[in-house]
Amino acid sequence: MTPADLRRDPLPLRGRVAAVTGVSRRAGIGYATARRLAALGASLFVHHYTPHDRDQPWGADPDGMPAVLSGIGEALIADATLHHTELDLAAPDAPTRLVTAAGAALGHLDILVCNHARSGGDGPLGTLDAAMLDAHWIVNTRATILLAQAFAAQHDGRPGGRIIFLTSGQDLGPMRDEVAYAASKGALSSITRTLADHLADQTITLNTINPGPVDTGYATPAIHEAVRHRFPTHRWGTPDDPARLISWLCTDEATWITGQTINTEGAFRRWN
Repeated sequence: MTPADLRRDPLPLRGRVAAVTGVSRRAGIGYATARRLAALGASLFVHHYTPHDRDQPWGADPDGMPAVLSGIGEALIADATLHHTELDLAAPDAPTRLVTAAGAALGHLDILVCNHARSGGDGPLGTLDAAMLDAHWIVNTRATILLAQAFAAQHDGRPGGRIIFLTSGQDLGPMRDEVAYAASKGALSSITRTLADHLADQTITLNTINPGPVDTGYATPAIHEAVRHRFPTHRWGTPDDPARLISWLCTDEATWITGQTINTEGAFRRWN
């Protein structure tokens, strides 16, 4: 290996195509990830479903999807392009429709980042019902696995195949008030090694990221302050903290990493 081989390409994703789900708010991880991938040279196909955010306490992006898309577009390099779609991933055929639309717009997909999530409308043991559990499973787990399947079906074996799942901290400590969410996200970390083994035959890597507590605007002031003191740095994670790791895993430097669930939490302390 020559010294030139050791130097980093400033645009390691030039010519590659990435799909990122759940990109509907500039305060979100999906938006930060899409911008990072664009800055590394990738063309983007982003998915959003704004009705979900509008129904939550934090609400949709105050300036709407035009502002979200504009911010991603600013990060594009050279002849890279940006496409998008609004789609409810609760629909059984939505994952296949999303991957098909991305392929039609950009020719193929190299990278899939499953950032979308159903959150809210959850509760602790004693308040659960079948509809609550099913609603989280359908979006967080079923749609994510079907997206990976659709991605693999269209992948032609070229180098650089990457899938990234996002889980939560359910394997590191209790999430008592979010049983449906924790169960659906825990299933993704549990299936990571199985899917990664299958996809390795197509030279596709699959890794799962737990971003830890990230300040995306959902926490009340009291919760925000309490959680802040559980970090040694006395700050929450920002959306760009996991986005840096996710975008690196999509580069050739991470070719040898697959089947891993990686926690990126800034030394977050769950207990006093």
